Amino acid sequence: MHIWVDADACPTPIKDILLRAAMRLKISLTLVANKALTVPTSPFLATMRVGKGFDVVDETIAGLVQPGDLVITADIPLAASIIGKGATGLNPRGELYTTENIGSRLTMRNMLDELRSTGVMTGGPAPLSLADRNAFAAQLDRFLNQREHI
Repeated sequence: MHIWVDADACPTPIKDILLRAAMRLKISLTLVANKALTVPTSPFLATMRVGKGFDVVDETIAGLVQPGDLVITADIPLAASIIGKGATGLNPRGELYTTENIGSRLTMRNMLDELRSTGVMTGGPAPLSLADRNAFAAQLDRFLNQREHI
């Protein structure tokens, strides 16, 4: 199993949780971004810098993901793509993307995107809270513990 992180939009506290978990459990983790990133020196941690452009990070992750991998992203279309390849998605607020919920998440995302484009709705998600960080850490632990027992 490999953990892929859509790092351009991933909050720093979530990256920190992921880096500690990967080193503790000796799981390969790659932060993918269109800017330079630094991580502690570890054989389990890597960064991948890709070109700038719309969805370049998403396309890179979707092209590299393998069945059983975990992808950390808030991007619903990317989550749908990786689920179709047998991977699992987890957003920075602790919600798992699954085959059961991705269709409704895509529908909601498209509706909200349309509302924003017409000016009916503006703004984005609330800032990441301590409760969100805790929910993410708990869901990550559950997922990784399930993997250890398979």
